[in-house]
Amino acid sequence: MSLELISLENIQEVAHTYGYWAIFLGILLENLGIPLPGETVTLVGGFLAGSDELNFWLVLSDAIMGAVIGGTCGYWIGRVSGWPFLVKVGSIFRISEVRLMSIKDQFSQNAAKAVFFGRFLALLRVFAAPLAGIAEMPFGKFFLYNFLGAVAWASLMVTLAFFAGKIVSLEQLVAWVGQFAIAALLILAALIVVPLWLESRQVKEVGGEE
Repeated sequence: MSLELISLENIQEVAHTYGYWAIFLGILLENLGIPLPGETVTLVGGFLAGSDELNFWLVLSDAIMGAVIGGTCGYWIGRVSGWPFLVKVGSIFRISEVRLMSIKDQFSQNAAKAVFFGRFLALLRVFAAPLAGIAEMPFGKFFLYNFLGAVAWASLMVTLAFFAGKIVSLEQLVAWVGQFAIAALLILAALIVVPLWLESRQVKEVGGEE
């Protein structure tokens, strides 16, 4: 999840002052890897639209454009310079280039799903695009799934805040979405870690039998 370096009150104040630009730039910068709570920014935009302070369709368009442009920039950052950087980081943690190449190949097989569904998980929302670039996912394919994921994510967040904001407080809505994001992230981590643990255990058992 994005680091909550900015309070909800500050986000609301900035959104009140700068309106659509605050929403667009907040989401774009989060997609570039800057620790801004893009999801909260989107919810604030939808909430303000529900309060008739902003226009629903303009908020939605800002959210989509910010996500698409930010994701596209992240993709090219990964495509141009991501692999050398990843190799350097891997060497620090003693991860061989061969192992990194294996991980890269595994990601390539699921890159489309990661780009689309990654929109709904804060950590993947930041890293999916650069990883797609590192994995050399064809740009046309990346752009399609990045765009579709941005539309689906932005539509859900803005619409949810637009209608739910009329029933519950913005603070409660942000808290619920944050809790859901944590649960989804833990489930995803389990789906990744458990199979890897079982695979490594099987390898050890086979090695022991030999």
